Amino acid sequence: MPDEECIDRHIDGKRTPRPVAAGDGGPPTAVDLVIGELAGRQHGVVARWQLAQMGIPRGAIEGRIKRGILCPLHRGVYAVGHLALTRHSRLMAAALAFGPDALLSHRSAGELWGLLPRSARLPEVTRPGYCRPRPRIVLHRSAIPADEADVVGGIPVTSPHRTILDLAGGLRRRELERVLNEAEVRGFTDRLSLPQLMERYPRQRGSAMLRELLDAKTPGGVTVNDFEEDFVALLDAHCLPRPRFNATLPIRGRLLDVDCMWGEQRLIVELDGRAVHGTKRAFESDRERDRILLAEGWRSARVTWRQLRAEPGAIAADLRGLLATHPA
Repeated sequence: MPDEECIDRHIDGKRTPRPVAAGDGGPPTAVDLVIGELAGRQHGVVARWQLAQMGIPRGAIEGRIKRGILCPLHRGVYAVGHLALTRHSRLMAAALAFGPDALLSHRSAGELWGLLPRSARLPEVTRPGYCRPRPRIVLHRSAIPADEADVVGGIPVTSPHRTILDLAGGLRRRELERVLNEAEVRGFTDRLSLPQLMERYPRQRGSAMLRELLDAKTPGGVTVNDFEEDFVALLDAHCLPRPRFNATLPIRGRLLDVDCMWGEQRLIVELDGRAVHGTKRAFESDRERDRILLAEGWRSARVTWRQLRAEPGAIAADLRGLLATHPA
């Protein structure tokens, strides 16, 4: 088997006897060890172009495909040994499918950076120039400069701020706002700031909305469920200032997690869902928190889901009054 001997000389620097092919009951060859080491760095997947760059002959690759050692995922991309793949495996495979200049991007990059929740959407990849599309992958064509690229868990990906800029063109306002909030919470830094990127791409789709959100003085924080989303909609509909959501307040040597906090007005609103606050322990804990907050000069109010749905006007009026007065 000349191909096997050729790669053994290339890897080991010397000629070795004809090996027993992997999958035939013998020990792994030098080729298998190289493939396995590469797959171990890439969530269990490899690309044909990578194997070719490492000097592995075409015949050695084809033989392993036939024996089921390399399991096709996309054209020229293989899982090594099995198809029990993780989400990261599939994202890596999508990036590898378009060559060494491709990067995971858009929603897939947002998921990888933790800016968006995990989803079942098709992977999105950006690469320069023309390339034949691949099934089950969304392809974007753009040249990504080095200062807009990064690596997460071994996966080539657009940088956090480039990812946000790309997402701005396809997200609704509230979705983009939550992405910005999440980036703030995670403390992302980047070689290029978002304003610098927007100067570089002045006509990028979504830039106007992104610039408006960046210029806004709205406090940050992240809303985490539909209750809080509806509460935000109520505040916006009645032109009330937004609080900091899911804030942590240090009091008496403790860290209290509060749902909504207006720091200047020293006002806290707790959004009471029965699933979270309906137990006896939660009842006792909530009353203790209310007492401590009041003693430390904080006003605390509670809003239930039923009240929010049935009495939005009354809640808005009460909040307006509370926000207009400051504690002594």
